[in-house]
Amino acid sequence: MILALGEDTERRVRFSAIAHAGRQSLELSRIWLRPLEEAAAQIVRISGWELVEAAMREGRGIIYLTPHLGCFEITAQYLSTHAPITALYRPPKQAWMQQLIESGRARKQLHLASADLAGVRTLLKALKKGEAVGILPDQTPKKGEGRWLDFFGKPAYTMTLAARLTESGATVIVMWGERLPNGAGYHFHLHAPSQLICGTTEERAQQINHEMERLIRQCPEQYLWGYNRYKRPRGVEAPSEID
Repeated sequence: MILALGEDTERRVRFSAIAHAGRQSLELSRIWLRPLEEAAAQIVRISGWELVEAAMREGRGIIYLTPHLGCFEITAQYLSTHAPITALYRPPKQAWMQQLIESGRARKQLHLASADLAGVRTLLKALKKGEAVGILPDQTPKKGEGRWLDFFGKPAYTMTLAARLTESGATVIVMWGERLPNGAGYHFHLHAPSQLICGTTEERAQQINHEMERLIRQCPEQYLWGYNRYKRPRGVEAPSEID
């Protein structure tokens, strides 16, 4: 956290961030183990839905990008009540967890794509059909699947998949689910990127990093700082800045 926010801000949000991380683990059962209608109904406020409606009218597919901010599990669930969406995920090592994810996340219109070549093909097929895909672009990729790029002023190994998907011409929407106080539900925020995602794959990936920073700054205490965004994946050479 201190690497991204600086010492003063880190002190201010540390304890609140720890509390929100605990809430995240507790809220999964209220989402995964409930019927979709009940889970989606926990979103009590939405800002920016007109962006979704406009993108659906265009029919070029939609790429939803969200960091590990707030309740990122609820957003895809809600979106699936309106149209098909395919969400990228990294399969866990434990078989029991895999079964839980498949039963909890997968819904009638919410499909899962594993973070491998087959999953990438699934995402591309969905976009070609004019459907939506969802990605957490602040996940640390494996060797050969990322680039060292700036994230809050520090080099972070950044996935290029999200950037490559933007080259399809699909509409990009950045989003997050704000956790409201006292268990009051969630506020679903949807935004257009602050600038056009364009250029080379690496330039696009850097722009996406900045978009994720913009969302996190809205509510840093709800970001999952326990996820080590600056780790060096096995086999990946570290940049000189963090040697």
